[in-house]
Parts: sequence; C-alpha cells; structure tokens
Amino acid sequence: MNFHILTLFPDLITTICGTSIIGRAQEAGHLAVTAHNIRDYTADKHRRVDDTPYGGGEGMLLSVQPIYDCHRAIIDSINQSSQRRGRHTIYMSPTGKVLTQQRATELSQMDNLVILCGHYEGVDRRAVELICDEEISVGDYVLTGGELPACLLIDCVARLLPGVLASEAGHQVESIASGMLEYPQYTRPAEFMSLSVPQVLLEGNHADIEKWRYRAALELTKRNRPDLV
Repeated sequence: MNFHILTLFPDLITTICGTSIIGRAQEAGHLAVTAHNIRDYTADKHRRVDDTPYGGGEGMLLSVQPIYDCHRAIIDSINQSSQRRGRHTIYMSPTGKVLTQQRATELSQMDNLVILCGHYEGVDRRAVELICDEEISVGDYVLTGGELPACLLIDCVARLLPGVLASEAGHQVESIASGMLEYPQYTRPAEFMSLSVPQVLLEGNHADIEKWRYRAALELTKRNRPDLV
C-alpha cells in the first residue's frame, strides 16, 4: 500500500513513520509513506500557502491552489504506476466521522491512500470539496495540525497489511479489534511492590487461562468502556 501525505511538515511524517514497526515495514517493501510538501506547489512568489479567511476570524487558512496542485501531481503519479486500485483521499478533520477499527479494515483494502493535513485554522473548504472523498476525525479534541492524526491513521491501517506484523493474530485479539478491551498482561517478576501476577497465569493450564482472560477482558470493558458492552 502507498500512503501519500499532503503536509506543510513532511519531516514530521517521515520521522514518525520511519521508526519502529512502520519503519521496518517500509524497509521490507510492505508499504510506502511519502510526504509531499504543499509549499512546493504554491504559485505565490513568496511561497505563501495561507491567507486570512473571508468574513474575518482568528488565524489563517491554507489556500486551495497549492493543495489542489499538490493533489493533482500525486494523482498523476498514481495513474502512471501499476498500483491504481482503490485510490482514496482523506482529510483529517474534527468535522469528520470518528476513526474506527472497522473503517481502518476497509481502508486497508486499497492500494493508495492520500491524506490531507490541515494546519492553522484549517483549509479553504473548496480544497475538501474538490479533492477529498472522506473526512476522518481521531477524536473530540483540538490539535495544532493534521500531521499527528495522519500518522495515527497510517499506523492503524498499516498494521492490518500482510507482513507488517509478525503474526496476523496480533491485530485480531487487540483491544477494540476483538470487540472488547484487551485483558491485563504481565511479565517477570511474579511479584513486584507487593503486587502479584494472578495465580492462574502461573499454573500453565491453557483452558483456565483463556477463561480468565475472557472474564478479565469483559470486566475491564464493563468498567472502562460500557458503550462497547
């Protein structure tokens, strides 16, 4: 899969996505993350990419022209490649539908995800109407830009791709993906600061362990996320 990110801060994207599991997955050829600098496509002689909003208001808006031209260059490159199935453009925005594991699974079936990152007070609405297929939010809170939400989306989708995780079961039993929160887990030592690992986990009876894990997961979900129950 190819992720194409429209951003004013490409180094932020490449730094986050170039490390850990996602970084190794890129090195292995399972996916590619390319950050495209919107500023490279501005027609303004001073390389400005933002302006004050019509009607007044606080802050600055990203202008439609450099966003549109950057997106058009990305689409042209996709059309010239052999991977043209499932091209989809997303704007990371608090006005979008909240990201879910189900939506991430659906997006993982595509060849190309193009992600627009807003900044300042957002983007000229015409950019969204002209290039975007969908708006996605990562939660009901405010951030300074769309780069971190874009990286969250990349991570969430990428780990579902074949070869990214060592085992496919790794993304099937996780919190939320399984329908409940994940059960508590422990490692050595068996006791620390008077806190002990549950005895059932030390006895090696796999049937009893699975029963304990299910009950523990259900109890945790009821307590912390009753909406899932």
